[in-house]
Amino acid sequence: MARSVLVTGGNRGIGLAIATAFKEAGDQVAVTFRSGEPPEGFLGVKCDVTDAAQVDAAFDTIAAEHGPVEVLIANAGITRDTLLLRMSDDDWDAVIQTNLTGSFRVARRAAKGMLRLRRGRIVFISSVVGMLGSPGQVNYAASKSGLIGMARSMARELGSRGITTNVVAPGFVETDMTAVLPEETQKQYLSQIPLGRFGRTEEIAQAVRWITSEEAGYITGAVIPVDGGIGMGN
Repeated sequence: MARSVLVTGGNRGIGLAIATAFKEAGDQVAVTFRSGEPPEGFLGVKCDVTDAAQVDAAFDTIAAEHGPVEVLIANAGITRDTLLLRMSDDDWDAVIQTNLTGSFRVARRAAKGMLRLRRGRIVFISSVVGMLGSPGQVNYAASKSGLIGMARSMARELGSRGITTNVVAPGFVETDMTAVLPEETQKQYLSQIPLGRFGRTEEIAQAVRWITSEEAGYITGAVIPVDGGIGMGN
């Protein structure tokens, strides 16, 4: 049966691959985007997750078109990489506001509808960096690590109503962001990955789709690494 699915930041990269996987499975998929154009074939809703009023408006639009959100993928995120001593308050605040507070805001709004339905799936897109750390990414790592504590607390709060809350933590994935890395940096990363390659966005998307499926209905509060083995033991 088609479900109402929302993917935040679903207009490119991992977000678009996730949205596409749900659409191919027959779900009704809405994507939020902050700038540019929405991808064709999806309900595109312009929304900055750092703005509570825009989040509320987006959920109202989606409910009118597809019904209340039954599956939320909180994927919208930004980076502002720089070393600790050079990192400004603004660099810190912008990343935390988008990646962590933005995810909290959309999850809170989605949970309201899911509690009424007595079912739902929430997935936060974290990162292997949230567990391993990364020089120059103190803000990003903190935001992605914070998603895990948030998801596990929500799993305990919402579980009795048939709502699962999980985290998918991608490793290094072939996207526009990794494509611009210097060749030496890419080689260095590849040498640390047991599978010896970067992941594909489709591989992240399939893990996300599975964790929201009926087959995964007894999994909540989990962190699913899709990282080629780089984060083993975390």
